[in-house]
Amino acid sequence: MVKDDDYVYQVPDVPWKNHFSNLLFSSDILSTGLELALYGGLTLLAWLYPDEMNVTGSMPLLELATFMWIFSFQRRIYNAYLESVFFAFPAYRTQPVKEHALKSRKDLVGREPEQLKTIIVHDRLTLTSQFALDVAIYYLIPGYYPAKQSEYQPMYIRILMLILNHYVMSFGMYWTHRALHVNPYGWRYIHSFHHWAKHPLSRTTYQDHWFDNFGNAIVGHMFAQILVPLDNQFFWISRSLRICESLEKHSGVSCSFNLVHALQRYFPYAQMPHHHDWHHEGHKGCNYTFTSIGGFWDCVFGTRKTGRHPALAETREDMKMSREAQKTARWTILNHPWFCLSPVLAVGACALYKLN
Repeated sequence: MVKDDDYVYQVPDVPWKNHFSNLLFSSDILSTGLELALYGGLTLLAWLYPDEMNVTGSMPLLELATFMWIFSFQRRIYNAYLESVFFAFPAYRTQPVKEHALKSRKDLVGREPEQLKTIIVHDRLTLTSQFALDVAIYYLIPGYYPAKQSEYQPMYIRILMLILNHYVMSFGMYWTHRALHVNPYGWRYIHSFHHWAKHPLSRTTYQDHWFDNFGNAIVGHMFAQILVPLDNQFFWISRSLRICESLEKHSGVSCSFNLVHALQRYFPYAQMPHHHDWHHEGHKGCNYTFTSIGGFWDCVFGTRKTGRHPALAETREDMKMSREAQKTARWTILNHPWFCLSPVLAVGACALYKLN
């Protein structure tokens, strides 16, 4: 549990192994109770009434419930791992320790007490809305959660499908993220909540306005799975990789301990966590480095910035950009507060067309 004086004014000298405590419970007892009740209730229904609850062409409902349980544990365990890396290896931090020496009563990531109270409310809303969305998709889009197959396509095709799925996912999330910065209403009433964390740690990954998380689930995961469907095994792999990638880019460290980023750094224009960390430091003026997976779309649309980082984390594109002047993206119609949503709507239209 987080106490009132934890992480205030400076980075505390906390043994790394302490971050593997309290894995089953968050500091918000109500959120933990809600999670246990929702997941437990779904598991019980799926176990007692499989014939009535299962959807033809989809994984059994019990597998979906297992899916929720496993990835809930993964988020907790991987978060603890990344925070222990942050404390054990200060040389790999993306921001100097002195910048966490806050001059007012804020937590380590730079949030005010009132902001933390608001985040707790939205954590609860995120939990319930995501659960409702997952269950609704299960029944409204048969086959979205793919059933196991007796035979699968050749491995190289499955891997290519995974890569394509993630690029489609990151395209939708790139433009959603960019629109939330460009559109004044999206920024003020939704996305600014996430940017209260100016020195992010992995715990801040999903600490957003609930609708921010809800929109990402639809525009990212849902649209990508409809347009480039993954089979059962790769659906599980994809979600596991996405959780790790999301936690890593908010981890406050950029190095080989970021396991998924280390694997993807050999892709064209790949990014490391220091790119997203720089995005957080800029607050409202950080209209750059929006991409959720890799860095391809930031390079295509001219919004990539290298940020500061340990030498170990430097990518090929960082080295190239450090030798050249970093150019500001040109203004286009897609920078308009409302037209910036058009790529998101286009992806949604393609997904709706395919469903019909």
